[in-house]
Amino acid sequence: MSAELETVAHPDKESLAAESAERVLDVVVAAQDERGEASVVLTGGSMGTAVLAAVAASPRRDEVDWSRVDVWWSDERFVAGDSAERNCVQAAEAVDGALVLNPDRVHCMGSADDFGTAEDAAFDYRRELAAAADAEHRAAAFPRFDLALLGLGPDGHVASLFPGRPHVHEDDATVLGVQDSPKPPPVRVTMTLPMINSARRVWFLVAGADKAGAVAAVRAGAPLERTPGAGVRGTEETLLLVTDDCLPG
Repeated sequence: MSAELETVAHPDKESLAAESAERVLDVVVAAQDERGEASVVLTGGSMGTAVLAAVAASPRRDEVDWSRVDVWWSDERFVAGDSAERNCVQAAEAVDGALVLNPDRVHCMGSADDFGTAEDAAFDYRRELAAAADAEHRAAAFPRFDLALLGLGPDGHVASLFPGRPHVHEDDATVLGVQDSPKPPPVRVTMTLPMINSARRVWFLVAGADKAGAVAAVRAGAPLERTPGAGVRGTEETLLLVTDDCLPG
């Protein structure tokens, strides 16, 4: 079962980041109350990093035992490990040491320093996901995700799943190498839609009038071929957290 899409509007980027951060904290606290730990899938982009910065700055951050939070990424640029283009580097800069995470629970995708190809990095991430699933005694090839955060490109892409590319139609919940991203850098690693959609909650974080067309396409359920984001659904909740200028006047 998947959750229907719900749109929540905010007047500006600042309120979107602040309110989304409080939502994130609510989910993580609830997950730890339920089973002692939590697992989140992060995204890159300006809003993704703004929300992380707001989480780190929140006076409620100490409600969470950050050492018992698993952090994953839905996609990554296959570039040097210290490149500012990498989502995990941007995330680390956003929290600036304010969240005391267990390094063994921070699951960055492999970089071009670590692997010869994006396919090799994807294979390694699949292996890491499987090991986490085994530790949870799950039959699936990946662990439980309490929350997945996603951006949305003006073209309707999510993670590194772009319109017109075959990865959008992948049926398996897996991680793939991408060689031909139309947005630089062209080589990336990405989760597929079935893996993203395994998360209990999936939230888009979208700001700016340039995203209005993509937001409208997602809300209308446009074909995946044209708008990959239209295929996103969490198992319990799917939220489109947007600024007002993303919506019709």
